[in-house]
Amino acid sequence: MVWFVTRYDAVLFDSDGVLVEPPNQETQREATREAFRAVGVEDIREEHLDAVMGGKSADALFEVCSVYDLDVATFWDAFEHHDEQSQFDAFEAGARERYDDVSAIADLSVARGIVSNNHHSTIEFKLDFFEMRSLFDTYYGREKTLESLTLKKPNTHYIDRAMADLGAESALYVGDSDSDVVAAERAGLDSVFVRRAHTRDTELSVTPTYEVESLHDVVSLAE
Repeated sequence: MVWFVTRYDAVLFDSDGVLVEPPNQETQREATREAFRAVGVEDIREEHLDAVMGGKSADALFEVCSVYDLDVATFWDAFEHHDEQSQFDAFEAGARERYDDVSAIADLSVARGIVSNNHHSTIEFKLDFFEMRSLFDTYYGREKTLESLTLKKPNTHYIDRAMADLGAESALYVGDSDSDVVAAERAGLDSVFVRRAHTRDTELSVTPTYEVESLHDVVSLAE
């Protein structure tokens, strides 16, 4: 394959599935169960676990909470706490690792940032835990609020903020999902879809600008 490349001012990266291994589904499921238990609900229907874990939209949350007569804000606080703690525990136990090719990011001569749908505080934890702070000039995850659900990708809110921080006009956005590709397109950026083990057979509903198997390839594209 021949790539015809333009010069970019910056490269933005998703976090889970791009820089670090994605969360385990059963770990996320148990964290969601614990959140329900924390607000007094023991008997949770599987489809409601799926709804909270999957879409995490405000509409889905209101619908699920209405079934159990829960205050949405109270439940969301419990969910965010248990979800984040489960991630911290997984990293500290070695169940989730940083990808080896992340070291290639140091070879980029352009500005670098992170834009993730994960919690902003979880991004900060990863940067410190895996000693990655020096690799990035700015980073954004979402706040642990209900409002943040409307701002996450494919909304371009956090991408726009990162681009403003970096003073960049053109950039690559590197992700591992449909929403990453759509967000990049909406923000006027070129997209890079990373084919890692968990996305090897993923069929995208949108077409990324590039597909790669390694972050080393991203460096080649950007430079």
